[in-house]
Amino acid sequence: MQRRTLLLSSASTLGLAAAGAAAQAAAPTPEGQAPATTLAAQLVAGRLRSEDLVQDCLQRIEALDRQGPHLNSIIELNPEALDIARALDAERARNTLHGPLHGLPVLLKDNIATGDRMSTSAGSLALDGVRAARDAHLVKRLREAGAVILGKTNLSEWANIRSTRSTSGWSGRGGLTRNPYALDRSTSGSSAGTGAAIAAGLAPLGVGTETDGSIVSPASICGLVGLKPTVGRISRDGIIPIAHSQDTAGPMTRSVADAALLYLALSGPDAQDAATAQVPPPRPGDGMFQRQALRGARLGVARSFFTGFDEADALVDKMIALLKAQGAEVIDPVDLPQPSPAFNDAELDVMLYELKHDLAQWLATFAPQAPVKNLADVIAFNEAHREREMAWFGQELFTKAQALGGLDTSAYREALALCRRQSRDEGLDKVFQAHRLDALVAPTGGLAWLIDPIASDHYGSSFSTLPAVAGYPHLTVPAGLVRGLPLGLSFVGPAWSEWKLLSLGLHFEQVSRARQAPAFTPRTVPL
Repeated sequence: MQRRTLLLSSASTLGLAAAGAAAQAAAPTPEGQAPATTLAAQLVAGRLRSEDLVQDCLQRIEALDRQGPHLNSIIELNPEALDIARALDAERARNTLHGPLHGLPVLLKDNIATGDRMSTSAGSLALDGVRAARDAHLVKRLREAGAVILGKTNLSEWANIRSTRSTSGWSGRGGLTRNPYALDRSTSGSSAGTGAAIAAGLAPLGVGTETDGSIVSPASICGLVGLKPTVGRISRDGIIPIAHSQDTAGPMTRSVADAALLYLALSGPDAQDAATAQVPPPRPGDGMFQRQALRGARLGVARSFFTGFDEADALVDKMIALLKAQGAEVIDPVDLPQPSPAFNDAELDVMLYELKHDLAQWLATFAPQAPVKNLADVIAFNEAHREREMAWFGQELFTKAQALGGLDTSAYREALALCRRQSRDEGLDKVFQAHRLDALVAPTGGLAWLIDPIASDHYGSSFSTLPAVAGYPHLTVPAGLVRGLPLGLSFVGPAWSEWKLLSLGLHFEQVSRARQAPAFTPRTVPL
């Protein structure tokens, strides 16, 4: 039996510090920003105060986000952050601790409800200044774990479901977020602000959300670890929705150990979200890192999802060779085809049906005082404020969703059934079972593309759709740089296999030493 290391206990921050220190040695971080696990250990040892850590984050935000390269990743700062940090320091001095995040600052994507003085807006002017009625369940868990909610990050407005011609990282309320590796290139979406902010070291921990690619894509493109958990691991309560069948929150961090620390704080049952009741009993090894996890692991290479760019694919092949050298049994390739056009159409239909239904419920529960009550109201608001809200792109997906029926229609049920069958039974589950795989590996997606508000995004390849539609876990870990731009390696597993993926990712991270800090390159296209 392979030795395992306990991740979370009353002394968890000290135990995680070793993994964090290894990650720090393996991957240089921006100046002045150590891994969260290291910072947590320093707080425990009394060598650091939360107030000083929060103040450092605020100074970095002013220097890098508001000034300097002007990343524009933070849409709003928590005016109470320093007071909360001081109170947590006072509690620590009395030996009263909330949990493993006690005193650590966390940034949240601005579609996650916080019942405080900050807005929860999904980047839309329609919800500018609207304060949520209460915390989302995951925010409640963060506060109970001792986190300082530092602020809200910008995002692709309405989590990138408004238009087929959207520009990722742009919202009417927040403007455009820029990639800290190359300021003229996209952050991807929709967790753009979280990706840029954590990559630049503006905070140690960040929370994104994903429906299809919105955690793993910006994490890959911004040189981060991103974990999209199985739907149900983290409560969806309080997240401004796209589609309840696919939506989930997840950690975005600079190391796998940091992602595990944050994931443990975020995940847990919630009476407000029935999906959390489907979580199975803990498996052996859950809550723990399995050391040398690559040794003997069976990994399938999904070559049909490679980028087609020779330099990027060569880097991925180099990383696959590293997996083999660490003792992994690599099946290369496995037969996992790209989603069909019919599948992609069905996925979009499911999203649009669920958006119309779910958004009205969220507004009634979390923003009853808002000037908009449903999707029709949001469409009307955007038309009335076209100059500010639709200067870059329109809202044709909103209009299409509004024209659809309810969740009781046969068209919705048939689209949902097709998505589940082709992503699970005929897709991922079939391959996992045929080859007895622990995980599939592939490049997370392509490199960051040039920002183009006219022609919109140029996504290219992506490995996000099948696990997103299936609701299965997906971890991306930095694989290195191609011409100065980050590329992530994905580990996709069966439902509820987060700890296996985190263990594989930790082993890969510590032997690859692939992550490099951003250079804030002003432009990648010569004048």
